[in-house]
Amino acid sequence: MSDTMPVSVDMKLPEESLDLTPRQIVEKLDQYIVGQGKAKRAVAVALRNRSRRLKLPEEIRDEVAPKNILMIGPTGVGKTEIARRLAKLCGAPFLKVEATKYTEVGYVGRDVESMIRDLMAVGFNDVKAEMEESLREKSVAAVEEKLLDLLLPGSGGDKKKGGADEAALPTDAAGSAADSTREKFRAMLRDGKLEEREVELNVSRPHQIPSMEIIAGGSLDDLQSGMQSLASMLSGGRSKRRTVSVSEARRILTEQTLDSMVDNDKVSETARRRVEQSGIIFIDEIDKIAVHGESHGQDVSREGVQRDILPIVEGSNVNTKYGVVNTTHILFIAAGAFSVAAPSDLIPELQGRFPLRVELDSLHKDDFRKILMEPKNSLIRQYTSLLATEGVTLVFTDDSIDRMSFIAEDVNARSENIGARRLHTIMEKVLDDISFSADERSGETVSIDAAYVDERLKDVAADQDLSRYIL
Repeated sequence: MSDTMPVSVDMKLPEESLDLTPRQIVEKLDQYIVGQGKAKRAVAVALRNRSRRLKLPEEIRDEVAPKNILMIGPTGVGKTEIARRLAKLCGAPFLKVEATKYTEVGYVGRDVESMIRDLMAVGFNDVKAEMEESLREKSVAAVEEKLLDLLLPGSGGDKKKGGADEAALPTDAAGSAADSTREKFRAMLRDGKLEEREVELNVSRPHQIPSMEIIAGGSLDDLQSGMQSLASMLSGGRSKRRTVSVSEARRILTEQTLDSMVDNDKVSETARRRVEQSGIIFIDEIDKIAVHGESHGQDVSREGVQRDILPIVEGSNVNTKYGVVNTTHILFIAAGAFSVAAPSDLIPELQGRFPLRVELDSLHKDDFRKILMEPKNSLIRQYTSLLATEGVTLVFTDDSIDRMSFIAEDVNARSENIGARRLHTIMEKVLDDISFSADERSGETVSIDAAYVDERLKDVAADQDLSRYIL
């Protein structure tokens, strides 16, 4: 098989290989997110329903629409984290977008269809990476031959296809010597003895033919990318000669070989199917495009964004450079604090496309304590690991954790409620001196107790007005 011939690989959708029950999904989310049981149950059921739908007969499968979710709750309580961890669990194409980045048609800015194009790009890259990984073992032999060609120019297999005059005895002798040298170098290469030797190779700079999408309905980002590709084509700058080490050359040649072995049409088709059947888009800050009261000025544009999002959520066909994507069965999870506007301030049609409403609870002292201690990568573990790199051992007593949890709840109640993000500011304030002088305190063990926390935060706690700016 030629190393330039695309290889077709059968790929399964992630739902076919991952079949977690709702209870298992919640248990996995519990490892990273404290509390919010109602939200976890809602997303777990929504994810399970996706795998259930794929097992239905085809005639009913297309009729089962995803139950989109609207998460309502203050900032810092876990809305984004739930969606992000959910996507990792199911291996589905996932995209997080900010609703405030989009404008309605006719305004300068990103159009809402670009979220589907971005999701399709994520799906394409994921599938391509999976296909390349499955072909990596097959590419090893081809990469090795290319490395030997670079190390021993003229010793490749092409010389063996010559005419009758190449069959003379001296040529045979020279060929045998070349083959012997090549095999010696092959053994040295496999033993890792040539990794630092430098070779010259052409590094290709692949470009894509600009899609017609940039003319009709494409975003400004697509237009810029297309124009850069067009300029690269016209200038002929497709490759560049570089001198690199053998180890770097192996990486470059592996990428080039895998890229040539993968069938991009197969990748596009698999990615499109995966995006349509299992894609997840998380629309954050959706409350910022809700219109409270009468529409005027900028509010008109916000309502226009809602109208543009509506057909995407309802189900429509969107042109992308990888093909037409139907959005009917993509799962949309929207989230917002709704501190000023209310969900009822969204246009009625858009409200109807998010039938599941989940309110996330504000965090309290016990929640903050769990956040500090329980998750796999808890804040306590993060800070102790960071300072351990300087040789400083941090020990947090139970009363210090209780004290920081209480202060986080108290400051959130008295000023802006920013949820778990309050703990970051408190931890930074408490550990400010230690972090600054850690390089001078190598070998020390520092105990953080409630008295130490109070000492570091006494000025802030004494002035409620000041605390709203510092914490």
